[in-house]
Amino acid sequence: MAQTVASTAAKASYLHTMPTTAQAQPTYTAAKKDPKLANNWKTKSAAELTDAEVMAMPDDEYMNDKQLDFFRAQLQKQKDDLLSNAGETTEHLREDTSIVPDPADRATIEEEHALELRTRDRERKLLKKISQSIARIEAGDYGYCDETGEPIGLGRLLARPTATLALEAQQRREMKQKMFGD
Repeated sequence: MAQTVASTAAKASYLHTMPTTAQAQPTYTAAKKDPKLANNWKTKSAAELTDAEVMAMPDDEYMNDKQLDFFRAQLQKQKDDLLSNAGETTEHLREDTSIVPDPADRATIEEEHALELRTRDRERKLLKKISQSIARIEAGDYGYCDETGEPIGLGRLLARPTATLALEAQQRREMKQKMFGD
């Protein structure tokens, strides 16, 4: 009973300190665009574009063919890198199958293997997201928020090419997860 009262009191004090949604509206400034790079995208291929040149593109050119090709190439490169890392892991685990008599050395090797396998598991999940992002490019949905349909933004996509939510929608989702759990 005392535990229920304590948790109820904690929830009540937490709710009183929570900011309302009207107060929590973040203000964002647009990423600074370099005017010298503004027209470079017209003469270059998607493979030759840099992040700064993509950011300098005018807003009315959002998710044009060159941007889509640029992000497709980035995603494909990331996918190829992850797949080559997976092959290296397989070879590394095969090489380290020798029997080590010292329990401390054996434990160290097993811990290294466990860490490597956890890393590969995260990369496997990232590969799935990359494949989904490439499919979104093909479908014409890439660069737009799943929840609101608004543009995600070039800065966010350059930082996280697999993003499917705009920054505000992602913040709302994380706040819900924090408050209510997964």
